[in-house]
Amino acid sequence: MVCGNDRQAPSPLLLKLQTMSGGHFEYDQYKIGYIADSIEKILRNQGKETEYGQNETYPEEVQQKMIEAINILRKAEIYAHRIDWLVCADDGNETFIERLAEDLGNLREFKK
Repeated sequence: MVCGNDRQAPSPLLLKLQTMSGGHFEYDQYKIGYIADSIEKILRNQGKETEYGQNETYPEEVQQKMIEAINILRKAEIYAHRIDWLVCADDGNETFIERLAEDLGNLREFKK
């Protein structure tokens, strides 16, 4: 069963996914990853020509802050995911600690 939160009723899509784990945050932790992906794409496409013109190229200091944001967001996504499984009883306390350490250990740091 999907674990809900106290904010609102689960969406119709989530009701169909009752065999999935987690759900306390309505799977919004994945949005954090999408934001990190989007920032990464912005950095990779700097200065490239598009159908709308040329993409902006950011100063080095700004680029470094964007890289820092990507790494923080990726870590935040992992924490939110593991806490989601913990509060929904998909993981126990010990498993939470083990899986969090494993996921963080597998995290690749973004570099330019």
